[in-house]
Amino acid sequence: MFTGIVTDLGTVREVLPIGGGHDHRLIIGTSPAFLANPPVALGASIACSGVCLTAVELGGDWFAVEASAETLSKTTLGGWKPGTRVNLERSLRIGDELGGHLVAGHVDGVAEVIAATPENGSVRWRFRVPASLAPYVAPKGSVAVDGVSLTVNEVDRESFGVNIIPHTAAVTTFGTLQPGSRVNIEIDMMARYVARLREFQL
Repeated sequence: MFTGIVTDLGTVREVLPIGGGHDHRLIIGTSPAFLANPPVALGASIACSGVCLTAVELGGDWFAVEASAETLSKTTLGGWKPGTRVNLERSLRIGDELGGHLVAGHVDGVAEVIAATPENGSVRWRFRVPASLAPYVAPKGSVAVDGVSLTVNEVDRESFGVNIIPHTAAVTTFGTLQPGSRVNIEIDMMARYVARLREFQL
């Protein structure tokens, strides 16, 4: 489990095809402090732009993960290449501050950036989500965009808007996004379960 509070910006160093070229092994560079306080254990879960991945190898300032063909096809990972910036968050420990909202690291789909418009001291970002996910995004509800916990401002059919303050833009990949960029979306866990329960009540 995660909270959607990004604690480091990593950079993809290598993308190595494995599994007959269908899967990928990714080497992600990060700060030594991210891996050391406390030390990341082999097999630990790390959210990489919202995708929960397992650390299969560790270095002083890098870690390696492996992504299956399923993950590559359902997230933005299939388009990652050396130099891609990655939002990083270590898994939640009992007793940690829950600063965002509960995030599983199980991406529901990929959204597209529609626009980024300066608004007072922040920037209003608008995203278009797949039609199948649109019913789960609600005004003032929570959503994880590339692993960043955000509050939804408004919803218009298959699009929604959020405001990003300068601090968030500086410490996440929002500083590199632009209209047309693709991002990983995880809907609020509570919305997912409420919808599932309603299926059995109808």
